Amino acid sequence: MRAVQYSTYGSPADALSVVDVDEPHAGPGAVRVRVEAAGVNPVDWKVVAGAMVGASAGDPVPGGAVTAGKDVAGVVDEVGDGVGDVAVGDRLVGSAASGALAEHAVLDLWARLPETVTAEQAATLPVPAETALRVLELLDLQDGQTLLVDGGAGAVGIAITQIGLARGLRVVSTASEANHDFLVQLGATPTTYGDGLVGRVRAVAPDGVHGALDAAGKGSVPDLVELTGEPSKVVTIADFGAGELGVHVSSGDDERERRVREAVQLAGQGVVLVPVARTYALEDAVAAYEESRSGHVRGKLLVVPR
Repeated sequence: MRAVQYSTYGSPADALSVVDVDEPHAGPGAVRVRVEAAGVNPVDWKVVAGAMVGASAGDPVPGGAVTAGKDVAGVVDEVGDGVGDVAVGDRLVGSAASGALAEHAVLDLWARLPETVTAEQAATLPVPAETALRVLELLDLQDGQTLLVDGGAGAVGIAITQIGLARGLRVVSTASEANHDFLVQLGATPTTYGDGLVGRVRAVAPDGVHGALDAAGKGSVPDLVELTGEPSKVVTIADFGAGELGVHVSSGDDERERRVREAVQLAGQGVVLVPVARTYALEDAVAAYEESRSGHVRGKLLVVPR
């Protein structure tokens, strides 16, 4: 099969290549899907760059070449031993243990798709919507309280805005001015990011901010702490050094599958729908990763095998 792999760390252009490899197979407790759509998240190019393991460009990947990506939706074509709730032909979305940017992927967690959710819609969900649900659990906000999202036009920001509004929260989101009308359409109150954030947020949320998410990783955490009044009411998913300030630095836990299944239910109900910013062919995956790395994506990028 065709797959997008890397054997050394580096930039997408330097590290990624489309190659022919042996198909993976579903072992015990796993299932394999024929990939219909794979999602591209900011964390994906950070993994390729070696940032998640402290590696430098050019360092070899331990164990040899691996297939890039995690978020994937497709149709089951193999079921491993011990899996009793999935059959060949079922439509699933989940996380690919074998890598998502390929024609076939083995899933280590999954959720069944309702008929109303397409594969492309589903592939936008696992990382963004699971992250949004995890952050909301950490913040434990109540109906009527205000959530501030720094980085509101990205996939995580969109998902947490949609879910937060559905739960009765007021949402203030930062983005470039070009995305403000989009945030208003979602139901959020927009403002710009950067210097002067505290004053701008207080102007649009005079009753205060009760919880905040840093989804951008651009140094806003001290401002978010000032706005909420306490570090415990701030979560970052992008500034891994911010734990020194006492905020939650969250990158996942063992409840991922539960949240992915909840996210799919919410998608089926029309609560959460992350827009597809652009769709790339498998051969153009490098361009997808480079666009994600630019940091100016509204919604989610997808890679679709042709």
